[in-house]
Amino acid sequence: MRKYEVIFIVKTMEEEATNGVIEKFSRLIQKNGGTIDKEDRWGKKRLAYEIDGETDGYYCLFYVTCEPACTAECDRVMKITDEVLKHMIVRADEHAPEAKDAQ
Repeated sequence: MRKYEVIFIVKTMEEEATNGVIEKFSRLIQKNGGTIDKEDRWGKKRLAYEIDGETDGYYCLFYVTCEPACTAECDRVMKITDEVLKHMIVRADEHAPEAKDAQ
């Protein structure tokens, strides 16, 4: 099991729809054998540049412990989900202060 940081930006929608998208990825990670150590919702922020006609997005960050196959599936599903504007999955360096805060 490895530690990862999964950050994604959801299109601005109704609060209930946004929560649904976030829960979808939470369930996906858990279904594939991963655990979410910490969920950090940054909220609605202005984007640095326009993406698909959107100027704002809802930022969410997961600190995850899982196998590489779990992150590959998460990446695949995020790419085909229309509500996700951008996403990034990185392996957390165990010596980084951010990774220690998540534990």
